[in-house]
Amino acid sequence: MEEDPDTYRILRLRAEILELGSAIRQLQRAGLDDAAAQLLLGRKRAQLDHLVKTNSTGGLQDP
Repeated sequence: MEEDPDTYRILRLRAEILELGSAIRQLQRAGLDDAAAQLLLGRKRAQLDHLVKTNSTGGLQDP
């Protein structure tokens, strides 16, 4: 059974967002600039929001 491409993209974006969050925390703990990672995180969240809102299955939408 194949997964819907949008479902795969949503899952992939969620994983990327988790990784970016972890990277940002590590940068902050090290006292380094995290502005680029924060910007990328914001873009990924916007992409995820758009995909979730337009996903026709509705199975992965956040409450």
